[in-house]
Amino acid sequence: MAKKFIDIMDTTFRDGFQSVFGGRVLMNDFFPAVEAAKHAGITHYEFGGGARFQSLFFYLNENAFEMMDRFRAIVGPDANLQTLARGVNTVMLDTGSRELVDLHAKMFKKHGTTTIRNFDALNDVENLKYSGERIAHHGLNHEVVVTMMDLPPGCHGAHDVAFYEKTLRDILDSGIPYSSICFKDASGTSNPKKVYDTIKMARSLVPEGTHLRLHTHETAGVSVAAYLAALDAGIDGIDLAAAPVSGGTSQPDILTMLHATKGMDYDLGGLEIEKILTYEKEVQASLSDYFMPPEATMVSPLIPFSPMPGGALTANTQMMRDNNILDRFPDVIDAMREVVEKGGYGTSVTPVSQFYFQQALNNVMQGPWKAIAPGYGKMVLGYFGKTPTAPDAEIVKIASEKLGLEPTTKNAIDLADADPEKSLAHWKKKLEDENLETTDENIFIAAACQEKGITFLKGDAEVNVRKNSDIQEGSSNMSSGNYTVVVDGQKFSVQVAEGDADIQVTAVNGESAQTSVPASSGTDTTIKALLPGSVWKIVANPGQSVAEGEVIMILESMKMEIDVVAPRGGVVKTINVATNDKVVEGQVVAVIG
Repeated sequence: MAKKFIDIMDTTFRDGFQSVFGGRVLMNDFFPAVEAAKHAGITHYEFGGGARFQSLFFYLNENAFEMMDRFRAIVGPDANLQTLARGVNTVMLDTGSRELVDLHAKMFKKHGTTTIRNFDALNDVENLKYSGERIAHHGLNHEVVVTMMDLPPGCHGAHDVAFYEKTLRDILDSGIPYSSICFKDASGTSNPKKVYDTIKMARSLVPEGTHLRLHTHETAGVSVAAYLAALDAGIDGIDLAAAPVSGGTSQPDILTMLHATKGMDYDLGGLEIEKILTYEKEVQASLSDYFMPPEATMVSPLIPFSPMPGGALTANTQMMRDNNILDRFPDVIDAMREVVEKGGYGTSVTPVSQFYFQQALNNVMQGPWKAIAPGYGKMVLGYFGKTPTAPDAEIVKIASEKLGLEPTTKNAIDLADADPEKSLAHWKKKLEDENLETTDENIFIAAACQEKGITFLKGDAEVNVRKNSDIQEGSSNMSSGNYTVVVDGQKFSVQVAEGDADIQVTAVNGESAQTSVPASSGTDTTIKALLPGSVWKIVANPGQSVAEGEVIMILESMKMEIDVVAPRGGVVKTINVATNDKVVEGQVVAVIG
């Protein structure tokens, strides 16, 4: 009897990069590996979308659409090139309007995409309807998704087989057009027995011949077992990656699964071990200069207690490393359990995973529930759709008070349509105001990446890639940036400008309370940064009267916008930072008299 053919999607160049390097890999560095993949017989690739779309504009000074075009040119017209989209969020920072959701599908089709895997982290089918319809409308294959994870021990109410059956039935009953169905576990925490039962359930519900897939990560150490369970239950496709961006926080390695299925009646994509060995050597060579975060290669038995998805884990640890707070990462992982439970059990996948992380970080750095991360707050208030279970009522109350928003039951896309800043006209005018060309691509880049998109289009973006050669070169000479050093037990903030010609050293007293700007009188109040980050926007000016709670400036930290507010009414005496300045925790950023 012939072996069952299992379609293999190679995630190396999207989820692999995202899971290990936070998406920060330059196209010219990895294109030789794409050539090698083609020669190895791989025909199905995940090549863009998700957080990888923004990472090119944010960190690489590269255009994601150009990357997609060049990728297609390498692999040829017949390869199945797949991207990842987040329902009504598509690849944007926030919920998109119908105009932007449509433009996403149109642009991704234009730039070489064959299939879009489309998920909603809340499993709210309302968020999949319009996005799925537009994907199909523009001639793309729509892979609709049910998102999965295991709940932390002792938690109940969602993420069991019955919950997934209800979600799948809602998808089938909705009439959403689809070409395939994926069960996606970004945290890799779904236990193999639940995976088996879920796929068996799905196979019994869907029409005969429906293509079913499973996506998971190795983060919790059960990915291979989960894939074997899915194969036994009748899955048609799985996702694998190539070393060094496989295993750990990423997908299982292609070679690992070829080995795990030896002697079984499965043909994994027609792939041959010797050809894959050659391909993986090229991937290793292409990425040899990239700094490999140690946490990217690890399997963590504690992940099911969070759960933190592989694709977000290294992106967050790298940001914490950049901001000198990586030592707090275990505390954040520990704090996530409560955040997940009280947030309504949205699946820990982007953007909800980031909401969980940001709120857990706030709880660790500022005290439990003292500050509400905007994304987490809007989620529990209903602005992204309906959570699987009702969020904790006290947390909803706190979020409403902190964010100044009332809970809502309106559809997320209807709320976005009502926001003029999410219209094509708004972003077209933004481009015109900056004397930038108003192409469809530029409009989408600006809408998806906002100020950072505009910065890229103006030619002002910087490259922020972590390479070993750069680290070695900088070992004897501090590179530009913000550092915290300790001398004789006292903390100092060190700001180094390019060329080492301008070094500013500021003492940091006690628990990171910077004293760079002393109060000019006994009635003055200093305002300090609660988290490390950079100054995104200054709202108030010296001499301006402000009321208690009024926003003075906005910091960007760990993908969050942090409002710095006046602790009391008064007059702004000084603003001690400038836009784009890096700040450390506890640094004085303004003084009120």
